[in-house]
Amino acid sequence: MSEAKAGVIEQYRTHAKDTGSPEVQIALLSERINYLTTHLQSHAKDHASRRGLIMMVNKRRRLLDYLNRRDPDRYREIVARLSLRK
Repeated sequence: MSEAKAGVIEQYRTHAKDTGSPEVQIALLSERINYLTTHLQSHAKDHASRRGLIMMVNKRRRLLDYLNRRDPDRYREIVARLSLRK
């Protein structure tokens, strides 16, 4: 596992062995989305990466919707921590 990914997991986990909670998944997806966004600004014709970006954005949206249904307080906290629009 890369150091950056481990750092994100460390920052957003809810307990010591947490790697799969919605918060961690959303944070990891947000990091990859930000990276791909900057990549596509300089490589405008990379349509395969654009498709992957769209799929990641949709997956993050589904995870956020799930978290909002299950625990609105945790949802508001993760949206604020990641500075997401909503």
